[in-house]
Amino acid sequence: MSSVPRSTSVCAAALTLALSLLAGCGEKNAGPGPGPGAGGAPPPPTVAVVSVAAAALTLSTELPGRVEASRVAQVRARTPGIVLRRVFKEGGEVKAGEVLFRIDPASYQASYDSAQAAVLKAQANLAQADLKAKRYKPLLAAGAVSAQEHDDAVTAQKQAAADLATATAARQNAGITLGYATVTAPIAGRVGRALVTEGALVGQGEATPMATIQQLDPVYVTVTQSSTELLRLQRALAGGQLKSAGSGQAKVTLFTEDGQAYPHTGKLLFADVAVDESSGAVAMRAEFPNPQRTLLPGMYVRARLEQAVQEAAITVPQQAVVRNPEGASVMLVGADNKVTPRPVTADVAQGNLWVVSAGLKGGERIIVEGFQKAKPGAVVKPVPWQPAPPAAAKP
Repeated sequence: MSSVPRSTSVCAAALTLALSLLAGCGEKNAGPGPGPGAGGAPPPPTVAVVSVAAAALTLSTELPGRVEASRVAQVRARTPGIVLRRVFKEGGEVKAGEVLFRIDPASYQASYDSAQAAVLKAQANLAQADLKAKRYKPLLAAGAVSAQEHDDAVTAQKQAAADLATATAARQNAGITLGYATVTAPIAGRVGRALVTEGALVGQGEATPMATIQQLDPVYVTVTQSSTELLRLQRALAGGQLKSAGSGQAKVTLFTEDGQAYPHTGKLLFADVAVDESSGAVAMRAEFPNPQRTLLPGMYVRARLEQAVQEAAITVPQQAVVRNPEGASVMLVGADNKVTPRPVTADVAQGNLWVVSAGLKGGERIIVEGFQKAKPGAVVKPVPWQPAPPAAAKP
């Protein structure tokens, strides 16, 4: 039996030990499995979703408009004369009947005094004629005067009564003309600047404008709406899809030129009965209280008008609707968290929402944020969408 050389056995043992050490190092470095950086699948992207639900919605329309005074009166000179004094303060509040101007009344006072004297004379003549007619009546029965004389006395009595009526009417006319020399406010409101000064000749041949008074509480806001939108609304109301918000009770919210909401709400008074041929719009008028005189005639405003109520409206945030040449669509997240596109019809906007009239039934989860990470058929991780808080209004 041959024996293995000692040197050969030592080399074999050393080789076996080296292979064992290499195997052990390989097991330590192998780890539990391949990580994401070594070719593994990434986690699903996170998207913000909102669940849609049907609810009653008051449909409102934001329309441009202008503020108008509820009453406007032009103060004019109704009789000729020289302005003696301006009594009111320009830009201030005046009451109905308050004195604004005084016109020189001298000639009108003289005319009135003359008319008054004519009345007194006519009264005296009538009294004399009455006495004569009364005396002649028993004398006629006794045959002391003729019938002709009695008839003349009665006729004179009637003529005196007619003269008194004429004189009285002349005095009344003179009094009216004299009253026109004191120019008063026909309505209560805010008076503008004086259009004439002391010493000006007014009313000579025409009723000279002297000032303008405007009643500013309440004020009117006249807005215009497209006749096409009005027709669509009327058809929806007639078809039962919408319910009227109530004529005269419809609330109107106002926004001023700087974008601030007016603190008082108004009410719709009426809509015009004709369409403006030049603009194709229908004019509507709303009334607003204006106790602080914040709204001034001619001011541009925007009015949000409540016109109808949709009992079961489905709304989605505007950023959730994707529009392309094929139409509008939203991205749904199903029960398996897979993304599916859904065509919708969203033609009516209410604030920052779209009213979806077709394509959604309620209960669906739609993506509001994270579109770039959500591909059709991909799996996503949905989280509730949190709308951004409204920006603070600038002072």
